[in-house]
Amino acid sequence: MGRFNDRVVIVTGAGSGIGHVIALAFGREGATVILCGRTESKLQSTAQEIIAAGGRAIPIATDICDTASVDACVEKALADFGRVDILINNAGVTRDKLIIRMTDADWDDVLDTNLKGAFRFSRAVARPMMKQRAGAIVNISSIIGLMGNAGQANYAASKAGLHALTKSLSKELAGRNIRVNAIAPGFIVSQMTDALPEAVKTQMLSAIPTGRFGQPEDIASAAVFLASDDASYITGQILSVNGGMFM
Repeated sequence: MGRFNDRVVIVTGAGSGIGHVIALAFGREGATVILCGRTESKLQSTAQEIIAAGGRAIPIATDICDTASVDACVEKALADFGRVDILINNAGVTRDKLIIRMTDADWDDVLDTNLKGAFRFSRAVARPMMKQRAGAIVNISSIIGLMGNAGQANYAASKAGLHALTKSLSKELAGRNIRVNAIAPGFIVSQMTDALPEAVKTQMLSAIPTGRFGQPEDIASAAVFLASDDASYITGQILSVNGGMFM
């Protein structure tokens, strides 16, 4: 028996990277996983993986920057399953540039996806969760939202804003038994990090006390915990998963 049998989970950005691994983790725990993202072929691939392992998954192509698309995704989940128990706001983008070269579009694209996208989905699930008098929202943020980083002013601002959104929503929704938390990953192995020069990776590794880079599974495990009943007295928190890189 999984921890999430009979529960419905929405995962944004579920087609690749951390979102893909989070979706698989919830599928293994018995949840019905609603997979949201812009690239339908990637969502289909994730769904097939979950189904092949004996889980349940429904891919829904969704543009997180379009309110109507987000609302339609949540409405379909409610129509098909009658409830939404957990939301994982994972979708995110980067447009890294020094501030003197950063355009309005670079800023707007990142804030609209990383911060406003999480707002759109949280707003869409809030009412049905309030009616259920139960729910959990987990926002996937970044260590950059805590410490900042040169060349990532837009990304850092979006993630710091996500922390504030997390704390505000936790206060708004706690009375209806809805918990809202965030995870701030550190340096997590991905296709993007694999492309970095070895000298850069060696320098980064020297700043991590545990002596290793994080894996997407480290973030997935934290997300599953925060969404579960094991974390029933935890809300409004930013959980850093970074191997001690930033304390």
